[in-house]
Amino acid sequence: MKNIKTAIIDIGSNTIRLVLYSYNKNEGLHEFGNIKTVARLRTYLLPNGEMSEDGIQLLADTLTAFRLILADYNVTDVKAAATAAVRQAINNEQIIERMKQETGIKIDILTEEEEAYYGFIAVAHSMDTPSAITIDIGGGSTEITLFVNKKLQRTYSFPFGTVSLKQKFVKGTMINIEEQEQLKAYVKEQFSSLQWIKNIGLPVIAIGGSARNIAQVHQQKHNYPLPGVHQYEMKRTDLVELRNCLSEFSFENLKRLDGLSSDRADIIVPALEVFITLMSVVESQTFQISKKGLREGLIISRVLQGNSQAYDKYNVFDESGRRLALAYGRKEEEVITLVQLTEQLYRECCQIGMFEFLELDLDLLKKAARVYAIGEYIELDSSSQHTFYLIANQSIEGLSHVDRVKLALLASYKNRDYFQRFAQPFEHWITKEELKKLRDFGALLKFVYALNMTKRNVVKKIVVEQVNEIIQIKLTTSERAIAEMTQAEKQKKHIERVFKKNVQLIFKD
Repeated sequence: MKNIKTAIIDIGSNTIRLVLYSYNKNEGLHEFGNIKTVARLRTYLLPNGEMSEDGIQLLADTLTAFRLILADYNVTDVKAAATAAVRQAINNEQIIERMKQETGIKIDILTEEEEAYYGFIAVAHSMDTPSAITIDIGGGSTEITLFVNKKLQRTYSFPFGTVSLKQKFVKGTMINIEEQEQLKAYVKEQFSSLQWIKNIGLPVIAIGGSARNIAQVHQQKHNYPLPGVHQYEMKRTDLVELRNCLSEFSFENLKRLDGLSSDRADIIVPALEVFITLMSVVESQTFQISKKGLREGLIISRVLQGNSQAYDKYNVFDESGRRLALAYGRKEEEVITLVQLTEQLYRECCQIGMFEFLELDLDLLKKAARVYAIGEYIELDSSSQHTFYLIANQSIEGLSHVDRVKLALLASYKNRDYFQRFAQPFEHWITKEELKKLRDFGALLKFVYALNMTKRNVVKKIVVEQVNEIIQIKLTTSERAIAEMTQAEKQKKHIERVFKKNVQLIFKD
Protein backbone atom coordinates (compact mmCIF):
# COMPACT_ATOMS: atom_id res chain seq x y z
CA MET A 1 0.00 0.00 0.00
CA LYS A 2 2.02 2.96 -1.30
CA ASN A 3 -0.72 5.56 -1.61
CA ILE A 4 -4.22 5.71 -0.18
CA LYS A 5 -6.91 8.34 0.17
CA THR A 6 -9.59 7.26 2.57
CA ALA A 7 -12.24 8.43 5.02
CA ILE A 8 -13.20 7.25 8.49
CA ILE A 9 -16.70 7.96 9.79
CA ASP A 10 -16.78 7.57 13.55
CA ILE A 11 -20.38 7.22 14.76
CA GLY A 12 -20.10 7.76 18.49
CA SER A 13 -22.61 8.26 21.24
CA ASN A 14 -21.84 11.97 21.57
CA THR A 15 -20.49 13.02 18.17
CA ILE A 16 -20.42 11.79 14.59
CA ARG A 17 -17.20 12.70 12.85
CA LEU A 18 -15.87 12.43 9.31
CA VAL A 19 -12.07 12.44 8.99
CA LEU A 20 -10.26 12.38 5.65
CA TYR A 21 -6.80 10.86 5.39
CA SER A 22 -4.10 10.42 2.80
CA TYR A 23 -1.12 8.13 3.18
CA ASN A 24 2.05 7.58 1.24
CA LYS A 25 5.31 5.96 2.20
CA ASN A 26 7.37 9.17 2.28
CA GLU A 27 4.96 11.59 3.96
CA GLY A 28 3.17 9.07 6.17
CA LEU A 29 -0.38 9.62 7.38
CA HIS A 30 -1.87 13.04 6.72
CA GLU A 31 -5.27 14.29 7.92
CA PHE A 32 -6.70 16.72 5.38
CA GLY A 33 -10.30 17.07 6.54
CA ASN A 34 -12.18 16.82 9.85
CA ILE A 35 -15.90 17.52 10.19
CA LYS A 36 -17.87 16.97 13.42
CA THR A 37 -21.57 16.91 14.24
CA VAL A 38 -22.75 16.82 17.86
CA ALA A 39 -25.57 14.26 17.64
CA ARG A 40 -25.71 12.71 21.14
CA LEU A 41 -27.27 9.55 19.72
CA ARG A 42 -27.16 8.05 23.21
CA THR A 43 -30.06 10.32 24.21
CA TYR A 44 -32.27 8.76 21.50
CA LEU A 45 -32.20 5.30 23.06
CA LEU A 46 -35.72 4.56 24.32
CA PRO A 47 -36.54 2.71 27.57
CA ASN A 48 -37.27 -0.45 25.54
CA GLY A 49 -33.72 -0.36 24.11
CA GLU A 50 -34.58 0.84 20.62
CA MET A 51 -33.16 3.94 18.99
CA SER A 52 -36.00 6.35 18.25
CA GLU A 53 -37.03 7.44 14.76
CA ASP A 54 -35.70 10.93 15.53
CA GLY A 55 -32.26 9.48 16.31
CA ILE A 56 -32.23 7.30 13.21
CA GLN A 57 -33.26 10.24 11.02
CA LEU A 58 -30.53 12.42 12.58
CA LEU A 59 -27.97 9.74 11.73
CA ALA A 60 -29.30 9.48 8.17
CA ASP A 61 -29.21 13.25 7.66
CA THR A 62 -25.65 13.45 8.97
CA LEU A 63 -24.41 10.61 6.75
CA THR A 64 -26.13 12.14 3.73
CA ALA A 65 -24.31 15.43 4.39
CA PHE A 66 -21.04 13.54 4.78
CA ARG A 67 -21.67 11.77 1.49
CA LEU A 68 -21.75 15.13 -0.30
CA ILE A 69 -18.46 16.13 1.34
CA LEU A 70 -16.87 12.85 0.26
CA ALA A 71 -17.97 13.54 -3.30
CA ASP A 72 -16.42 17.03 -3.17
CA TYR A 73 -13.11 15.54 -2.06
CA ASN A 74 -13.42 12.63 -4.53
CA VAL A 75 -12.96 10.06 -1.76
CA THR A 76 -14.61 6.72 -2.47
CA ASP A 77 -12.85 4.51 0.06
CA VAL A 78 -14.90 4.87 3.25
CA LYS A 79 -14.85 3.03 6.55
CA ALA A 80 -17.84 3.81 8.81
CA ALA A 81 -17.64 2.47 12.35
CA ALA A 82 -20.34 2.71 15.01
CA THR A 83 -19.73 2.36 18.74
CA ALA A 84 -21.85 2.23 21.91
CA ALA A 85 -25.06 4.08 20.95
CA VAL A 86 -25.72 1.99 17.85
CA ARG A 87 -24.21 -1.14 19.42
CA GLN A 88 -26.57 -0.88 22.39
CA ALA A 89 -29.70 -0.23 20.28
CA ILE A 90 -31.71 -3.45 19.95
CA ASN A 91 -32.84 -2.35 16.47
CA ASN A 92 -29.27 -1.82 15.25
CA GLU A 93 -29.59 -4.32 12.38
CA GLN A 94 -32.48 -2.32 10.94
CA ILE A 95 -30.51 0.90 11.43
CA ILE A 96 -27.51 -0.50 9.51
CA GLU A 97 -29.68 -1.70 6.63
CA ARG A 98 -31.58 1.56 6.46
CA MET A 99 -28.39 3.64 6.37
CA LYS A 100 -27.07 1.48 3.55
CA GLN A 101 -30.27 1.94 1.56
CA GLU A 102 -30.76 5.65 2.24
CA THR A 103 -27.16 6.94 2.24
CA GLY A 104 -25.14 4.26 0.46
CA ILE A 105 -22.79 4.01 3.47
CA LYS A 106 -22.18 0.60 5.01
CA ILE A 107 -21.67 0.79 8.77
CA ASP A 108 -19.68 -1.72 10.80
CA ILE A 109 -20.65 -2.00 14.45
CA LEU A 110 -17.47 -2.37 16.47
CA THR A 111 -17.50 -4.82 19.34
CA GLU A 112 -16.38 -3.56 22.73
CA GLU A 113 -13.10 -5.44 22.31
CA GLU A 114 -12.48 -3.94 18.86
CA GLU A 115 -13.15 -0.44 20.12
CA ALA A 116 -10.63 -0.88 22.94
CA TYR A 117 -8.09 -2.53 20.62
CA TYR A 118 -8.09 0.28 18.04
CA GLY A 119 -7.61 2.85 20.78
CA PHE A 120 -4.57 0.90 22.01
CA ILE A 121 -3.17 0.68 18.46
CA ALA A 122 -3.35 4.49 18.13
CA VAL A 123 -1.63 5.12 21.46
CA ALA A 124 1.07 2.47 21.02
CA HIS A 125 2.06 3.80 17.60
CA SER A 126 2.03 7.52 18.47
CA MET A 127 3.46 7.73 22.00
CA ASP A 128 6.67 6.50 23.62
CA THR A 129 5.10 5.49 26.95
CA PRO A 130 5.99 1.76 27.18
CA SER A 131 3.33 0.64 29.68
CA ALA A 132 0.08 2.26 30.77
CA ILE A 133 -3.63 2.05 31.45
CA THR A 134 -5.69 3.70 28.70
CA ILE A 135 -9.18 5.11 29.05
CA ASP A 136 -11.36 6.12 26.12
CA ILE A 137 -14.52 7.70 27.47
CA GLY A 138 -17.20 8.33 24.89
CA GLY A 139 -20.81 9.30 25.24
CA GLY A 140 -22.15 5.82 25.92
CA SER A 141 -19.24 3.57 26.81
CA THR A 142 -15.80 3.65 28.42
CA GLU A 143 -12.99 1.40 27.21
CA ILE A 144 -10.11 0.47 29.50
CA THR A 145 -6.93 -1.29 28.38
CA LEU A 146 -3.70 -2.39 30.02
CA PHE A 147 -0.57 -2.62 27.91
CA VAL A 148 2.93 -3.55 29.07
CA ASN A 149 6.01 -2.95 26.91
CA LYS A 150 3.68 -1.96 24.06
CA LYS A 151 1.86 -5.32 24.20
CA LEU A 152 -1.87 -5.36 24.91
CA GLN A 153 -2.65 -7.40 28.03
CA ARG A 154 -6.30 -6.79 28.94
CA THR A 155 -9.33 -4.84 27.70
CA TYR A 156 -12.72 -4.05 29.18
CA SER A 157 -15.67 -1.92 28.13
CA PHE A 158 -18.06 -0.33 30.62
CA PRO A 159 -21.58 0.52 29.38
CA PHE A 160 -21.37 4.13 30.55
CA GLY A 161 -19.94 7.33 29.12
CA THR A 162 -20.22 11.06 29.69
CA VAL A 163 -23.69 11.37 28.17
CA SER A 164 -25.17 8.29 29.85
CA LEU A 165 -23.62 9.27 33.21
CA LYS A 166 -25.22 12.68 32.92
CA GLN A 167 -28.58 11.08 32.14
CA LYS A 168 -28.21 8.75 35.13
CA PHE A 169 -26.97 11.16 37.78
CA VAL A 170 -27.66 14.77 36.76
CA LYS A 171 -31.17 16.20 37.07
CA GLY A 172 -30.44 19.71 35.78
CA THR A 173 -28.04 21.11 33.22
CA MET A 174 -25.00 21.04 35.50
CA ILE A 175 -23.93 18.45 38.06
CA ASN A 176 -24.11 19.50 41.73
CA ILE A 177 -21.95 18.35 44.65
CA GLU A 178 -24.34 15.63 45.81
CA GLU A 179 -24.66 14.25 42.29
CA GLN A 180 -20.87 14.35 41.92
CA GLU A 181 -20.48 12.17 45.00
CA GLN A 182 -23.05 9.68 43.70
CA LEU A 183 -21.37 9.54 40.29
CA LYS A 184 -17.95 9.13 41.89
CA ALA A 185 -19.14 6.25 44.11
CA TYR A 186 -20.72 4.48 41.13
CA VAL A 187 -17.66 4.85 38.88
CA LYS A 188 -15.28 3.79 41.65
CA GLU A 189 -17.29 0.63 42.23
CA GLN A 190 -17.19 -0.13 38.50
CA PHE A 191 -13.45 0.47 38.12
CA SER A 192 -12.62 -1.43 41.31
CA SER A 193 -14.19 -4.55 39.79
CA LEU A 194 -11.17 -4.78 37.47
CA GLN A 195 -8.53 -6.41 39.65
CA TRP A 196 -5.88 -5.99 36.95
CA ILE A 197 -5.89 -2.18 37.20
CA LYS A 198 -6.03 -1.83 40.98
CA ASN A 199 -2.92 -0.25 42.52
CA ILE A 200 -0.84 -1.01 39.43
CA GLY A 201 0.71 2.48 39.54
CA LEU A 202 1.12 2.95 35.78
CA PRO A 203 0.45 6.20 33.88
CA VAL A 204 -3.14 6.72 32.74
CA ILE A 205 -3.48 7.72 29.08
CA ALA A 206 -6.80 9.33 28.16
CA ILE A 207 -8.27 9.22 24.66
CA GLY A 208 -11.17 11.20 23.23
CA GLY A 209 -12.72 14.64 23.07
CA SER A 210 -13.26 15.09 26.80
CA ALA A 211 -9.58 14.41 27.52
CA ARG A 212 -8.47 16.82 24.78
CA ASN A 213 -10.75 19.55 26.12
CA ILE A 214 -9.46 19.08 29.67
CA ALA A 215 -5.87 19.46 28.42
CA GLN A 216 -6.77 22.57 26.41
CA VAL A 217 -8.49 24.24 29.36
CA HIS A 218 -5.56 23.42 31.65
CA GLN A 219 -3.09 24.85 29.12
CA GLN A 220 -5.12 28.06 28.77
CA LYS A 221 -5.39 28.40 32.54
CA HIS A 222 -1.62 28.13 33.01
CA ASN A 223 -0.50 30.07 29.91
CA TYR A 224 1.21 26.95 28.59
CA PRO A 225 4.03 27.94 26.20
CA LEU A 226 3.64 25.06 23.71
CA PRO A 227 0.79 24.23 21.33
CA GLY A 228 -0.80 20.78 21.01
CA VAL A 229 -2.29 18.35 23.50
CA HIS A 230 -0.88 15.06 22.20
CA GLN A 231 1.43 13.64 24.90
CA TYR A 232 0.54 16.51 27.28
CA GLU A 233 1.01 15.49 30.92
CA MET A 234 -0.89 16.40 34.06
CA LYS A 235 -0.82 15.17 37.65
CA ARG A 236 -3.78 13.85 39.62
CA THR A 237 -3.66 17.03 41.70
CA ASP A 238 -3.98 19.06 38.48
CA LEU A 239 -7.18 17.21 37.61
CA VAL A 240 -8.61 17.71 41.10
CA GLU A 241 -7.78 21.41 41.02
CA LEU A 242 -9.38 21.79 37.58
CA ARG A 243 -12.51 19.89 38.64
CA ASN A 244 -12.92 22.10 41.70
CA CYS A 245 -12.43 25.20 39.57
CA LEU A 246 -14.88 24.21 36.81
CA SER A 247 -17.49 23.08 39.33
CA GLU A 248 -17.84 26.74 40.33
CA PHE A 249 -18.67 27.84 36.77
CA SER A 250 -22.19 28.32 35.48
CA PHE A 251 -23.26 26.51 32.30
CA GLU A 252 -23.15 29.75 30.32
CA ASN A 253 -19.68 30.61 31.56
CA LEU A 254 -18.39 27.13 30.75
CA LYS A 255 -19.71 27.46 27.19
CA ARG A 256 -17.57 30.58 26.80
CA LEU A 257 -14.46 29.09 28.43
CA ASP A 258 -11.38 29.12 26.19
CA GLY A 259 -10.25 25.61 25.28
CA LEU A 260 -13.61 23.99 26.02
CA SER A 261 -15.99 23.05 23.22
CA SER A 262 -19.39 24.52 24.01
CA ASP A 263 -21.07 21.16 23.35
CA ARG A 264 -19.05 19.62 26.22
CA ALA A 265 -19.83 22.31 28.80
CA ASP A 266 -22.37 20.12 30.64
CA ILE A 267 -20.28 16.92 30.62
CA ILE A 268 -16.75 18.15 31.31
CA VAL A 269 -17.02 17.93 35.13
CA PRO A 270 -18.42 14.35 35.01
CA ALA A 271 -15.54 13.43 32.68
CA LEU A 272 -13.01 14.90 35.12
CA GLU A 273 -14.61 12.92 37.94
CA VAL A 274 -14.21 9.70 35.93
CA PHE A 275 -10.53 10.38 35.22
CA ILE A 276 -9.76 11.31 38.84
CA THR A 277 -11.51 8.18 40.11
CA LEU A 278 -9.64 5.93 37.69
CA MET A 279 -6.32 7.44 38.75
CA SER A 280 -7.24 6.80 42.36
CA VAL A 281 -8.05 3.13 41.69
CA VAL A 282 -4.88 2.67 39.61
CA GLU A 283 -2.82 4.69 42.13
CA SER A 284 -1.40 6.67 39.25
CA GLN A 285 0.17 10.10 39.51
CA THR A 286 0.65 10.66 35.77
CA PHE A 287 -2.18 11.57 33.39
CA GLN A 288 -1.27 11.77 29.71
CA ILE A 289 -3.44 12.80 26.77
CA SER A 290 -3.44 11.06 23.43
CA LYS A 291 -4.88 13.03 20.55
CA LYS A 292 -4.88 9.76 18.61
CA GLY A 293 -7.76 7.38 19.23
CA LEU A 294 -10.24 5.07 17.56
CA ARG A 295 -10.11 6.71 14.13
CA GLU A 296 -6.31 6.73 14.00
CA GLY A 297 -6.26 3.14 15.26
CA LEU A 298 -8.51 2.10 12.37
CA ILE A 299 -6.40 3.81 9.71
CA ILE A 300 -3.06 2.71 11.21
CA SER A 301 -4.29 -0.90 11.23
CA ARG A 302 -5.29 -0.53 7.60
CA VAL A 303 -1.87 0.86 6.63
CA LEU A 304 -0.06 -1.90 8.55
CA GLN A 305 -2.04 -4.56 6.68
CA GLY A 306 -0.59 -3.23 3.43
CA ASN A 307 2.89 -2.51 4.81
CA SER A 308 3.92 -4.08 8.09
CA GLN A 309 7.04 -1.86 8.17
CA ALA A 310 5.10 1.43 7.98
CA TYR A 311 5.15 1.93 11.76
CA ASP A 312 7.41 0.76 14.56
CA LYS A 313 5.66 1.11 17.91
CA TYR A 314 8.93 0.48 19.75
CA ASN A 315 10.66 3.43 18.03
CA VAL A 316 7.87 5.91 17.40
CA PHE A 317 10.15 8.90 16.79
CA ASP A 318 12.06 7.12 14.01
CA GLU A 319 9.20 7.51 11.57
CA SER A 320 8.03 10.96 12.72
CA GLY A 321 11.63 12.23 12.70
CA ARG A 322 12.20 10.83 9.22
CA ARG A 323 9.07 12.56 7.91
CA LEU A 324 10.00 15.84 9.62
CA ALA A 325 13.48 15.87 8.07
CA LEU A 326 12.08 14.95 4.65
CA ALA A 327 9.42 17.68 4.81
CA TYR A 328 12.14 20.32 5.15
CA GLY A 329 14.46 19.12 2.42
CA ARG A 330 16.81 16.82 4.33
CA LYS A 331 17.90 13.88 2.16
CA GLU A 332 18.19 10.45 3.73
CA GLU A 333 21.92 10.15 2.92
CA GLU A 334 22.61 13.46 4.66
CA VAL A 335 20.63 12.37 7.72
CA ILE A 336 22.63 9.15 7.95
CA THR A 337 25.92 11.06 7.74
CA LEU A 338 24.93 13.60 10.41
CA VAL A 339 23.71 10.90 12.79
CA GLN A 340 26.83 8.76 12.34
CA LEU A 341 29.26 11.67 12.78
CA THR A 342 27.35 12.92 15.83
CA GLU A 343 27.53 9.50 17.47
CA GLN A 344 31.24 9.18 16.69
CA LEU A 345 32.03 12.63 18.12
CA TYR A 346 30.00 12.03 21.28
CA ARG A 347 31.61 8.65 21.94
CA GLU A 348 35.07 10.10 21.34
CA CYS A 349 34.35 12.96 23.76
CA CYS A 350 33.23 10.46 26.37
CA GLN A 351 36.43 8.46 25.82
CA ILE A 352 38.57 11.45 26.84
CA GLY A 353 36.31 12.23 29.80
CA MET A 354 34.43 15.27 28.46
CA PHE A 355 31.03 13.66 29.12
CA GLU A 356 29.73 10.70 31.06
CA PHE A 357 28.39 8.28 28.47
CA LEU A 358 24.60 7.89 28.73
CA GLU A 359 22.43 6.09 26.18
CA LEU A 360 19.64 8.62 26.76
CA ASP A 361 21.99 11.49 25.89
CA LEU A 362 23.22 9.72 22.77
CA ASP A 363 19.65 8.98 21.71
CA LEU A 364 18.64 12.64 22.08
CA LEU A 365 21.75 13.78 20.17
CA LYS A 366 21.00 11.41 17.30
CA LYS A 367 17.41 12.63 17.13
CA ALA A 368 18.61 16.24 17.02
CA ALA A 369 21.19 15.41 14.33
CA ARG A 370 18.37 14.27 12.04
CA VAL A 371 16.65 17.64 12.12
CA TYR A 372 19.50 20.03 12.89
CA ALA A 373 19.04 23.37 11.07
CA ILE A 374 15.93 22.27 9.14
CA GLY A 375 14.94 25.95 9.29
CA GLU A 376 17.38 26.53 6.42
CA TYR A 377 14.60 25.24 4.19
CA ILE A 378 12.67 28.44 4.96
CA GLU A 379 15.48 31.00 5.15
CA LEU A 380 19.21 30.47 5.48
CA ASP A 381 20.00 33.66 7.40
CA SER A 382 17.44 33.01 10.13
CA SER A 383 17.72 29.23 10.18
CA SER A 384 18.09 29.03 13.97
CA GLN A 385 14.82 30.86 14.72
CA HIS A 386 12.89 28.90 12.13
CA THR A 387 14.30 25.58 13.33
CA PHE A 388 13.33 26.22 16.93
CA TYR A 389 9.83 27.35 15.94
CA LEU A 390 9.21 24.41 13.60
CA ILE A 391 10.16 21.80 16.18
CA ALA A 392 8.78 23.42 19.34
CA ASN A 393 5.44 24.35 17.80
CA GLN A 394 4.20 21.07 16.40
CA SER A 395 3.33 17.75 18.00
CA ILE A 396 6.02 15.18 17.26
CA GLU A 397 4.93 11.60 17.79
CA GLY A 398 7.17 9.73 20.19
CA LEU A 399 8.31 12.83 22.09
CA SER A 400 7.02 14.23 25.35
CA HIS A 401 6.59 18.00 25.47
CA VAL A 402 9.77 18.41 27.54
CA ASP A 403 11.76 16.30 25.07
CA ARG A 404 10.31 18.32 22.21
CA VAL A 405 11.74 21.48 23.78
CA LYS A 406 15.11 19.78 24.31
CA LEU A 407 15.14 18.67 20.69
CA ALA A 408 14.28 22.20 19.52
CA LEU A 409 17.08 23.71 21.64
CA LEU A 410 19.65 21.27 20.27
CA ALA A 411 18.58 21.37 16.63
CA SER A 412 18.45 25.18 16.57
CA TYR A 413 21.81 25.81 18.29
CA LYS A 414 23.61 28.81 16.82
CA ASN A 415 25.45 30.30 19.79
CA ARG A 416 25.06 30.74 23.53
CA ASP A 417 23.00 33.92 23.26
CA TYR A 418 20.38 32.35 20.99
CA PHE A 419 20.30 29.23 23.16
CA GLN A 420 19.61 31.30 26.27
CA ARG A 421 16.89 33.27 24.50
CA PHE A 422 15.09 30.14 23.30
CA ALA A 423 15.48 28.35 26.63
CA GLN A 424 14.23 31.21 28.81
CA PRO A 425 10.47 30.37 28.73
CA PHE A 426 11.24 26.76 29.72
CA GLU A 427 13.81 27.25 32.48
CA HIS A 428 11.37 25.89 35.09
CA TRP A 429 11.09 22.67 33.04
CA ILE A 430 14.80 21.88 32.76
CA THR A 431 17.49 22.10 35.45
CA LYS A 432 20.49 24.41 35.07
CA GLU A 433 22.80 21.38 34.85
CA GLU A 434 20.67 19.88 32.07
CA LEU A 435 20.57 23.19 30.20
CA LYS A 436 24.36 23.45 30.34
CA LYS A 437 24.67 19.92 28.95
CA LEU A 438 22.18 20.72 26.18
CA ARG A 439 24.16 23.87 25.32
CA ASP A 440 27.36 21.82 25.05
CA PHE A 441 25.61 19.21 22.93
CA GLY A 442 24.29 21.98 20.67
CA ALA A 443 27.86 23.12 20.08
CA LEU A 444 28.85 19.57 19.07
CA LEU A 445 25.97 19.44 16.61
CA LYS A 446 26.89 22.79 15.09
CA PHE A 447 30.44 21.53 14.54
CA VAL A 448 29.23 18.25 13.02
CA TYR A 449 26.93 20.15 10.67
CA ALA A 450 29.94 22.16 9.45
CA LEU A 451 31.62 18.87 8.54
CA ASN A 452 28.97 18.29 5.88
CA MET A 453 28.67 21.82 4.55
CA THR A 454 28.53 20.76 0.89
CA LYS A 455 26.14 17.88 1.68
CA ARG A 456 28.46 15.49 -0.18
CA ASN A 457 28.84 13.23 2.89
CA VAL A 458 32.62 13.13 2.49
CA VAL A 459 33.67 13.05 6.18
CA LYS A 460 33.62 9.41 7.24
CA LYS A 461 35.41 9.14 10.57
CA ILE A 462 36.16 11.26 13.64
CA VAL A 463 38.86 10.49 16.21
CA VAL A 464 39.46 12.77 19.23
CA GLU A 465 42.72 12.74 21.19
CA GLN A 466 44.19 14.95 23.86
CA VAL A 467 47.83 15.81 23.23
CA ASN A 468 49.20 17.79 26.18
CA GLU A 469 46.82 20.75 26.42
CA ILE A 470 45.58 20.47 22.83
CA ILE A 471 42.52 18.56 21.66
CA GLN A 472 43.22 17.00 18.28
CA ILE A 473 40.25 16.09 16.12
CA LYS A 474 41.31 13.82 13.26
CA LEU A 475 38.87 13.66 10.36
CA THR A 476 39.05 11.03 7.65
CA THR A 477 37.40 11.95 4.35
CA SER A 478 36.59 10.01 1.19
CA GLU A 479 37.84 12.86 -1.01
CA ARG A 480 39.17 16.40 -0.74
CA ALA A 481 36.99 18.50 1.57
CA ILE A 482 38.20 22.10 1.21
CA ALA A 483 34.80 23.64 2.04
CA GLU A 484 34.34 21.41 5.07
CA MET A 485 37.84 22.23 6.31
CA THR A 486 37.19 25.96 6.04
CA GLN A 487 33.77 25.79 7.71
CA ALA A 488 34.99 23.51 10.50
CA GLU A 489 37.83 25.92 11.30
CA LYS A 490 35.28 28.74 11.57
CA GLN A 491 33.00 26.75 13.87
CA LYS A 492 35.57 25.05 16.11
CA LYS A 493 35.39 27.97 18.58
CA HIS A 494 32.06 26.53 19.79
CA ILE A 495 33.60 23.22 20.80
CA GLU A 496 36.71 24.92 22.19
CA ARG A 497 34.36 26.50 24.75
CA VAL A 498 33.07 23.02 25.57
CA PHE A 499 36.56 21.49 25.86
CA LYS A 500 37.99 24.62 27.52
CA LYS A 501 41.07 23.88 25.45
CA ASN A 502 42.41 24.76 22.02
CA VAL A 503 41.31 22.44 19.24
CA GLN A 504 43.46 21.34 16.32
CA LEU A 505 41.72 19.91 13.25
CA ILE A 506 43.56 17.36 11.14
CA PHE A 507 41.91 16.34 7.87
CA LYS A 508 43.14 13.24 6.03
CA ASP A 509 41.87 11.91 2.69
